Amino acid sequence: MPYSDGPPRRVMITAVPAATALAAVGCTSAPKPKPEPEPEPGQHRFFTPHQAAVVEAATARIAPGPHDDPAEKGHPGAREAGVTGYIDTMLAALEDNPPKVFAGGPWSSRHTSGPDLMARFATLDPVAKIAWGKRLAKWRSQYQAGIEALDKLAGGDFAKAAKDNQDKILATQSVSAFTSLLFEHTIEGLYGAPEYGGNRGGSGWQEIGFPGDIQPRGYTADEVERSDGPDPVEHTGIIADVIKLLGMV
Repeated sequence: MPYSDGPPRRVMITAVPAATALAAVGCTSAPKPKPEPEPEPGQHRFFTPHQAAVVEAATARIAPGPHDDPAEKGHPGAREAGVTGYIDTMLAALEDNPPKVFAGGPWSSRHTSGPDLMARFATLDPVAKIAWGKRLAKWRSQYQAGIEALDKLAGGDFAKAAKDNQDKILATQSVSAFTSLLFEHTIEGLYGAPEYGGNRGGSGWQEIGFPGDIQPRGYTADEVERSDGPDPVEHTGIIADVIKLLGMV
């Protein structure tokens, strides 16, 4: 369940490679790269077209892709992963029955034949439904106010502002709380399970070499052995000296 209240890539504001930590959770060697997904316009259930455009522009500055920065060629960003669709699906989660809050499981059919258990969502008990209703109501209010604030700082329409100006606006103290929320949800939309509306085509997982839920097949001993790939510092001079020293102790 990717929706969270706490902070979890390469990003505009903090530049913290969260992908490194995510990739460590059972990652095998990187799968073969697939054609880079193109951004796709979508029908939104909570956002108006303008609100969706602002969120699309803002999340693309937090996690830019090749359509936002030529230096990101080959590296899908928020647009390519469908992050706006993820956020919109989350904010409208309780409109579905069952609500799109907890995907079923424990696995999908990504790496095995048989039923896709992730395709159906779990029913919420009354207490959980009330709690999620309050949480989503708060987020919906934050998005409505935050989008208005971004537009005001941009002099009308944040989505049409120059990219440099968008960066400055997102780093403005008055919208820092909203930018923080956007950051959290952008990361979730990039790397969460595709069933939640983001990570389109598994683009975020491909970027960090994560195969997704691998059960019930599991990992072979060889995959576990090479799960993280070669250690980039294993053969550096200082490491060699430490290993040599330990061997003498």
